[in-house]
Amino acid sequence: MPRIFMIEDDVRLAAMVRDYLVANGFEVGHAETGKAALGDLQRNGADVILLDLMLPDGDGLDLFKRIRALPEGRGAASVIMLTARGDPADRVVGLEIGADDYMAKPFEPRELLARIRVILRRANGGEPQSDILRFGRLEIDRGAHNARLNGNEAELTSHQFALLVALAERPGRVLSREQLMEYARGEPQTYDPAFDRSIDVHIARIRAAIEDDPKSPRRIITIRGAGYVFAKAQD
Repeated sequence: MPRIFMIEDDVRLAAMVRDYLVANGFEVGHAETGKAALGDLQRNGADVILLDLMLPDGDGLDLFKRIRALPEGRGAASVIMLTARGDPADRVVGLEIGADDYMAKPFEPRELLARIRVILRRANGGEPQSDILRFGRLEIDRGAHNARLNGNEAELTSHQFALLVALAERPGRVLSREQLMEYARGEPQTYDPAFDRSIDVHIARIRAAIEDDPKSPRRIITIRGAGYVFAKAQD
């Protein structure tokens, strides 16, 4: 399991990113300061480091150089720099000294996830990692942002597609309506009864697009009182 390490003093942002990445199959570590980050990386290393440029105990660019000076396997991780500063010079300097990517805050967790996956593929020698999920006659292409049943494209809004992906990436796992909203939007949600009604309407429309018989669904199953589950075995 790839290990992502986030160096970020915004605890709320770090928690949101951590939960999102863990839900997508990563181990995630976190430090609020450069000093704590160096200690953790010396012990555990990382595959990708998310580095905030504005830290309470120093400049992120200086920390980047110290990370690169760590022993082999500790400081050799790929680095994505994060900053709230909009100065293009920061990006240029960061990339020139060896950062792999750069993202300005605020950012979409789904975009961050996509960039992490690209970096990991590159680090693994460019080995292809399919963005396509296949379940019998149903094909979900996360890269192209579409779903096909029997080769015919399903008509889904972007939000409905995000809900479908949230379910399909976790087959056999029961997801509550609140969890579905979190995974689809990429951030924690405050519970609102309107979520339940909204999710149910969207699920009904997704079923109409991907089920052979929406009234007797076999792909997205309702678990009364708990939420929905995406069936592992499909024809």
